Order: sequence, then structure tokens, then C-alpha cells
Amino acid sequence: MAISTIQKLTSQIHRLPPVSYHILTRSSAILSSSKKVADRIVKLFAIDPEGQKREVVGLAGHSLLRALTNIGLIDPASHRLEEIDACSAECEVNIAQEWLEKLPPRTYDEEYVLVRNSRGRILNKHSRLGCQVVLTPQLQGMVVAVPEPKPWDIP
Repeated sequence: MAISTIQKLTSQIHRLPPVSYHILTRSSAILSSSKKVADRIVKLFAIDPEGQKREVVGLAGHSLLRALTNIGLIDPASHRLEEIDACSAECEVNIAQEWLEKLPPRTYDEEYVLVRNSRGRILNKHSRLGCQVVLTPQLQGMVVAVPEPKPWDIP
């Protein structure tokens, strides 16, 4: 059985194009897409917990969490997945009022995670989960505030 598996794999390998073809195709794809990346750049501003305004650069289609993680405002180890099921609201941010209308409303799941994390306090209407905010060109210049960690989140 093992010999037949090896023979099948060997026949599949021989049907593949040469490796140099893959390298050339891949490198040319990277070069041709570099212009598109520049078109996807979204610049926004984040107010850190110390009150300093910092420029954040992200890509359209990526989450706000990824952009904030890239500049060190949110610890990547605290939020490993961008899926709502794994979220513990450590990526909670506050969105400036004028930008709230440009975002889609919170989903039921996002609302649930925020309410659960608020621990009985009234939920701030500006609160959003960074993992659920998808950057778009319309969000160019958006201002978000990264709140201080909650006392129960500090080890």
C-alpha cells in the first residue's frame, strides 16, 4: 500500500511544471500587484492610552485590529484570531462620532461580546471591536481611541 502511494505521488510530481516557472510567475505577480497595494492604503489616526495621536496605516480589506497591532497599540498575543467567536474584547476601540455613520452597524455577535466585556456598565455607543471593523477607502482619516486596559485584563 505504501509503495502504491509513493508511485502515485511520483507520477503527480512529474506532471508539475518546472520550479523556475513557478518562481517567475510568482515574482511577476508580486511586481504587478505592487501598484494595487498602494491604492489600498488607508491612513487613519489612533489616540493611544497616554493621549498621544499616532498615524496608523492599514490596507483596505484588512481589519482595524491588524493595523493597530502593526504599530504596537494592541498586543498581538492578546487577540490571536480575527473571528468573533474567539474575541474577548481586548481589541475594543472607541470610534469618533463622525466616523460611526460610515461604519456598518454592530452585529449581534459584536454587541454580545461588548456587553459581556462591559461587566454590567452601560455600553458606550462609540465602542467597536477592532477585529470586526474592516478598513475601506472611505475610512481614510478616521480617528479611533484605544482605551486603557481594564483592571481585570491586566495580569
